[in-house]
Amino acid sequence: MAGLTVLIVEDEMLIAMDLEDLLTDRGATCLDPVGSIGKALTAIAGHHVDIAFLDVNLRGESIDPVADRLAAAGTPFLFTTSYGVDAIPPAHRHRPMIAKPYGEAAIIRAFTEHCPN
Repeated sequence: MAGLTVLIVEDEMLIAMDLEDLLTDRGATCLDPVGSIGKALTAIAGHHVDIAFLDVNLRGESIDPVADRLAAAGTPFLFTTSYGVDAIPPAHRHRPMIAKPYGEAAIIRAFTEHCPN
């Protein structure tokens, strides 16, 4: 995880902060977590992102535009959701998903399996 820049898109700030702490404790650099589609798109446009963790539903907004933008850029990403696979945008259902509530081991395993290095 060392040296990789991570984008966390999560509307529950405690979840985002816990995820950020977990990743930074293992050497990743996390951009400030964002909780809206607009802020996520702005973060993607303004920063290099190696991998992203995307909550599927941000206060009623679907994550589709963010997933589409990351996919177009070739940036790997993982979905986090408590809604199940049906909540993932159909165009991205082949992408990895971590079910909420998740534990530290699930995050580390998913990051290791899907990180770009």
